[in-house]
Amino acid sequence: MQIADFSPPDTPAARGALALAREYQSPALTAHAIRSWLWAEAFARVDGIAGIDHELLYVAAVLHDIGTVPEFDNHRLSYEHAGGHVAGAVTAGAGWPTQRRLRAGEVIVRHNQESVDPAVDAEGYLLEVATALDISGSRPDALPAGFVREVLAAHPRGDLAAEFAACVVDQAARKPDTAARRLVDGGLLDKLAAHPFEHR
Repeated sequence: MQIADFSPPDTPAARGALALAREYQSPALTAHAIRSWLWAEAFARVDGIAGIDHELLYVAAVLHDIGTVPEFDNHRLSYEHAGGHVAGAVTAGAGWPTQRRLRAGEVIVRHNQESVDPAVDAEGYLLEVATALDISGSRPDALPAGFVREVLAAHPRGDLAAEFAACVVDQAARKPDTAARRLVDGGLLDKLAAHPFEHR
């Protein structure tokens, strides 16, 4: 398995999502988004999940944390719901029908759930396990070691641990009834600090 096995969709929605991410997110957060997409596609192969909407998965992965940046930080909604609305706007501009736009937001929201049933939502499951790997270190040995090294070299973690921890702690303090509070209470900061990819 190699990065070259997975090509970003060459579509208006995919290009728009990446442009927005690069304009508003830090390099570390955008690298996390791209790694999450690559991990998701790799998990699809490892877990034998077929019939995926690859464009939808890419857009959701690239924008899944954009609700943490100041420009899109909703004062009431959790960051994953805010990011889902951003994805809805991007995909509306790309001409997606209503139901598919809603699916993009749904996948982003579900990435912060503790688990997603792949039989119910394959893309939501893939983004959840991918982000769990990149943030919490879940299933660190599930993907081929050479592929993991290649992805980390191409899209390094940089200051992700410190930056993401600060974002989620801030969100949890301001919005204590959201998933950010659950993540902080569940030991996210310790998981980020001890992440196996931080030491490779």
